[in-house]
This record gives sequence, C-alpha cells and structure tokens, in this order.
Amino acid sequence: MRALVVVPTYNEAFNVVEVLHGIRAAAPDADVLVVDDSSPDGTGAMAEGVAAELGQIDVLHRPSKDGLGPAYRAGLGLGIERGYDVIVQMDADLSHDPVALPALLGAIAGGADVAIGSRYVTGGSIPHWPWHRRALSRYGNAYTGFALRTGIADATSGYRAYRVTTLAAVDPATTRATGYGIQIEIAYRMSKVGATIVEVPIAFTDRKRGTSKMSMKIIAEEMLLVSWWGARDRAGSRSRTPSTP
Repeated sequence: MRALVVVPTYNEAFNVVEVLHGIRAAAPDADVLVVDDSSPDGTGAMAEGVAAELGQIDVLHRPSKDGLGPAYRAGLGLGIERGYDVIVQMDADLSHDPVALPALLGAIAGGADVAIGSRYVTGGSIPHWPWHRRALSRYGNAYTGFALRTGIADATSGYRAYRVTTLAAVDPATTRATGYGIQIEIAYRMSKVGATIVEVPIAFTDRKRGTSKMSMKIIAEEMLLVSWWGARDRAGSRSRTPSTP
C-alpha cells in the first residue's frame, strides 16, 4: 500500500524535527506531507530542512493560519489526488507516538476502512492528564456517541488512518468544521456509509513543548456541530417512520 502521513503544523518548531524523524523510523516506506500555516516560528523552513535530509517529505506552505479543519482538507485532498492507498493523519506535537503507525497501517491492510488510534479502548491510555481534561474528553466522546450513534469510543482522536477509496467517497473537501471537529465529522460520515471502523489502542501523551491550540471556541464548535447532526438524523428518522392509526 502507498501510504501518506499528513501532519498539520503551526508553531511547532520545537517538535517538527523529532516527529518527522520518528515517522521515518516507524514507517520508512511512507511519504509525509507537512501542511504548515505559515508558522512565524519557522516550522515550515525546519520541515523543509528535514525533507532535504530524509527524502519522501513534502511541505505544503499555506498563506495564513486558517484552522485545523482547512489544513486537513488541503492535506487529505492532495493525498486523494495523488492516488495514495492509505492516508494517516497525526499531530505534530508528539502527543501521537509514531511508534503506533505500523499498527494503524496494519489495521487498514487487514480490511478496515478507518483505523482510529483510541485512548478509550482496552490498552489505550492518557497518562499525566489532569482530571478536568480527562473528564472533558470523556464527556465529549460520550455525548458524541449518544448524539451520532457511531459506536466509536474515541471519535475525537486525531491519530487515524483512512483507506483512500472510502475517504474519497465521503468527500472530505465538503466538511464544515474549522477545528478539531473535523475528526468527528469525518468519522461520522464514515459510519453513515457503513465503513468498517476499528479502534487501535494508543497512549496519548500531553505535549512537552509549545502551546496547545485547543480553545473553548473550538470545543463549542464541536458540540454545536454534533448537536446539529444528531438532531437532523433524529428528525429524518421520524419523518421516515409510518404514522400509526
């Protein structure tokens, strides 16, 4: 399988060299696409330097900071256009350990359409997280599962692999989320078309360097979109149910 790893970046100069070397060590045959939103700290230039050193790495320089959703739409779109068999998405802050790449790619090779690196299945973990972050993440995933009925324990995970034929069928270019909600949106679309979704346990570690991009605005967008999709699905189900005399 031809595999592409898409890594969006914004101000990840402290981490980008290490993560790219980690990807090359864990998945030496995979290509990498860094999608950089014109990071003022020079992340894009550093990624270019690693690309010249290691090869099989491209850097897409976007003109401005536009959010995670648009960055992934650009990266996934290029992967589909270039004819890859599998696209992996992962963060650049080292919270996603490249060591898990073979397991995600192996799940796709084994027949899955989506392989999600999951914190909330047996063997998954979130070491060193404070209780309030654990509670917020657990609540968000529980609410998403209830509203959208996807059956996914960790729909918010950004570490995952897609079979490209199935990904193209749900047309990620038409997704709406601007932030981390794109993870939920694509997983939701995949579940609606009957894709085979598996969850691979991972250890999600908090970033050691740099600043988190998560904000209350992003969390609010996720919850609003999930609520809208869930309400729309339930309204559609009721309209298809024959009335009783």
